[in-house]
Amino acid sequence: MKKLILPVSLLALSAVLFFAFKAHNPKKNKRPNIVFIMSDDHAYQAISAYDNRLIQTPNIDRIANEGMLFNNACVTNSICAPSRAVILTGKHSHLNGKIDNYFPFDTTNVTFPQILQANGYQTAMFGKLHFGNNPKGFDEFKILPDQGHYYNPDFITKKEGKTKVAGYVTDIITDMTLNWLKNERDDDKPFFLAYLHKAPHREWLPAERHYKEFTKKTFPEPATLFDNYEGRGRAAKEQEMTLMHHMTWGGDSKIKPENMDKLGLKENHWTDKALFKSNMARMDDAQLKSWNATYDKINDDFVSQYPNMSEKDQLKWRYQRYMQDYLGCIASVDEGVGKVLDFLKANNLDENTIVVYTSDQGFYLGEHGWFDKRFVYDESFKTPLMIKWPKVIKAGSKNSQMVQNLDFAQTFLEAAGIKAPSDMQGESMIPIFKGKGQKFRDAAYYHYYEYPSIHMVKRHYAIVTEEYKLVHFYHDVDEWELYDRRKDKNEMKNVYNDPAYAKVREELHKKLAALRIKYKDSEELDKMYIEKYKELEKKKVIFR
Repeated sequence: MKKLILPVSLLALSAVLFFAFKAHNPKKNKRPNIVFIMSDDHAYQAISAYDNRLIQTPNIDRIANEGMLFNNACVTNSICAPSRAVILTGKHSHLNGKIDNYFPFDTTNVTFPQILQANGYQTAMFGKLHFGNNPKGFDEFKILPDQGHYYNPDFITKKEGKTKVAGYVTDIITDMTLNWLKNERDDDKPFFLAYLHKAPHREWLPAERHYKEFTKKTFPEPATLFDNYEGRGRAAKEQEMTLMHHMTWGGDSKIKPENMDKLGLKENHWTDKALFKSNMARMDDAQLKSWNATYDKINDDFVSQYPNMSEKDQLKWRYQRYMQDYLGCIASVDEGVGKVLDFLKANNLDENTIVVYTSDQGFYLGEHGWFDKRFVYDESFKTPLMIKWPKVIKAGSKNSQMVQNLDFAQTFLEAAGIKAPSDMQGESMIPIFKGKGQKFRDAAYYHYYEYPSIHMVKRHYAIVTEEYKLVHFYHDVDEWELYDRRKDKNEMKNVYNDPAYAKVREELHKKLAALRIKYKDSEELDKMYIEKYKELEKKKVIFR
């Protein structure tokens, strides 16, 4: 794996800088606390501060109402583990080495929590990290192994080892977080707290109180649910992430295996039925009884309707099933966020605490007929972000600049009065907080690598400004796409070959080439990672 990490000299430099920063020690009661709240696969469309048509999220909205809402926050690589690696290291995937969900995280990377800890911050992490069983830089942690489970999940802990905890995962993570704030926090130290939810990650198992409510709801369909991808290239047409053909009947739509057999429904992969059974096996008798009382009725209704359903009817049904469970999972997240915000306020911690709510990337909620993420198209490229910091950020403010998950590390370090390592590639958002961010980046760089793999989204890199998006799909294609983000908000028309955009295209090509150089990405690295995948294909490694 070390052969994949480039360049080694930067890693060595980071280690040197890490120890150099230890001497810096600003006054303890002047430095802000930081509460970093991140959910998994939470689409900005499913937060009422952005769009109230699907769900109300009053507690998450409180952060936006008391702080700043970012309308163009985005990621550098729209996939779970790489996004988290970018956040922790402040470096793009090709430099921190975590290009996809398969290759392991290189633990020689220095992360911003390590630097905060070395400078007197008390640090804790609860919830989903997705990679690594022993995160560096944390005084306390309780994390889910890999994806974790919704019901009665296992946790890897710093003090007790691996343990199984009874209950619902979102509530458990919230309780762990509150317990640390109440009973383990050192009043004499500023703290960094990572409160990281598994929800609403696939396969979307809501808590009992929410599936009983949300399975009775009907949700508005997106305008592009029946998209046929006309006017776009092979990547959009050849992906494998449609609700109709690639979402599973069992794990995703919750159709029982015996009913699938009765109707002659086939899963997409041999593991899918097993996955459904394993999720149910996590539940105790009372949980399973309650679950079946609701979902057996859904199964019975579907069995009776299916013989008379057209493919369009099936897609509409699958969309509703998806939204009922996905949004039901978010309801628990919103409740937990409210409890944490209430604690901070009740204990006079909110005035000197930066609170962030974000996700590791966006997610498709039926737009273009899709679920999942990966593409640089807006629904997965853009991520929810709201930040409050009393006396620094004006309440109720909004921002449309191209901030990225790359920027968290340097923002938090500057807020703590610590100089960031020179190999970090983000930009501090603090000038934006203060209304002085006019010189902040005008274009974001994106690069997705995990192909060929699950969902089959082709490798691509892109430059995105507030006005335009230029994308290069490569590997088994060589196609360019250009979108006018203001005139074509649903990104339905590729205008790359439109003469009216010739000047824009030329300028964006130059800017993209400059960004590739700035961030130390290159065609040579592209080729190297493609060859690494070919080696794994020969070994018949399955990416799941």
